[in-house]
Amino acid sequence: MFILDQLAERQIAEACDRGEFDDLPGAGQPLPDEDLSLVPPEMRTAYRLLKTSGYIPPELEMHREAVEIALQLATAGEGGERGALYARLSRINLCLSESGHRQLVVPIEYLDKVAERF
Repeated sequence: MFILDQLAERQIAEACDRGEFDDLPGAGQPLPDEDLSLVPPEMRTAYRLLKTSGYIPPELEMHREAVEIALQLATAGEGGERGALYARLSRINLCLSESGHRQLVVPIEYLDKVAERF
């Protein structure tokens, strides 16, 4: 599980223990149907199947990996480990840019702030 996922799960569990979710509107009722109006009708079944199987598009998987690398950079020491992480992040960004998707840019100041929180 990714670090961000673990942090989110921990915060959700703590809020649940404090009872912050007890009086939410719609509690105990079924979730509303998903809006698939932007998905062409002939692709909706395939979309639902892929979504319930946990599939995400490759570019989103690359973004997820890039965020994980950014978190590792925040806690990595100086030297070769940091250089290898930057190299991996550069390769991911190259793949994203070549496929026409946005790259993940991680400013050094952001990494320093994340490192302070850990």
